[in-house]
Amino acid sequence: MIHGFIPPERFFAYLTWQDIEMMTEKENTVIIQPIGAIEQHGYHLPLIVDAAISQGVLGKALSLLNPTIPAYSLPTLYYGKSNEHDGFAGTISLSAHTLYSLIEETAISIYQAGFRKLILMNSHGGQPQIMEIVARDLHQKFPDFSIFPLFTWKVPNITNELLTPEEKELGIHAGDAETSLMLALLPHQVKMDLAVKEYPRNLSSNLLSMEGNLPFAWLTREVSETGVMGDATVATQEKGYQILASLAQGWVKVIEEVYQFSPKIT
Repeated sequence: MIHGFIPPERFFAYLTWQDIEMMTEKENTVIIQPIGAIEQHGYHLPLIVDAAISQGVLGKALSLLNPTIPAYSLPTLYYGKSNEHDGFAGTISLSAHTLYSLIEETAISIYQAGFRKLILMNSHGGQPQIMEIVARDLHQKFPDFSIFPLFTWKVPNITNELLTPEEKELGIHAGDAETSLMLALLPHQVKMDLAVKEYPRNLSSNLLSMEGNLPFAWLTREVSETGVMGDATVATQEKGYQILASLAQGWVKVIEEVYQFSPKIT
């Protein structure tokens, strides 16, 4: 099952070149590039978390999407820029330059095939800036190419309603939300008996934050011993199913809007 969570009829790589050559309405067809990472997620979660979340949420959304809307998922880009997790065994990290080039060259191929709408669906918090830079550069090079650098968790969804105030503020990695979602997506890969609660330590500022409006550069090993930043012990599969359903519905709305999007700016 190379398509993984993606419905096979929505999997770009299952098309033939003639399928693509003869496709109508390519200028409005939505192509989605799921992007994740292979990086540590504490003792209890596998390295594949971010990539699994991108593919799992997108697959659910595409299964709910109106079949008359043309939308296809590219194969998941599993590796990302994960150098903040340097020192934790198993993490695989690309440089910003390499990730930029991978996305840029993939997008150019999509453009050359006649498509004009591309979503970069990223689930790893260490690389949204790269998505935004490559999207702007591509649009500058190809003004009729609409690129959408989006973060999986930022579509309308109910996740924050299920978290404690402390978790909403500090649970940024391998905590309640990610663990619950993984219990829904890949339950056999989650080791809940090893789950811990560990919030970032050594934070001494009221204004500056790790991922807020006034961020500072940080490395995971500086703020966490286990690699967890959050409370994984309270995660449940039921919460995961609620999060998955909510995120998928949010992504259905996003894909619908991208399909209807007109790039004309006045």
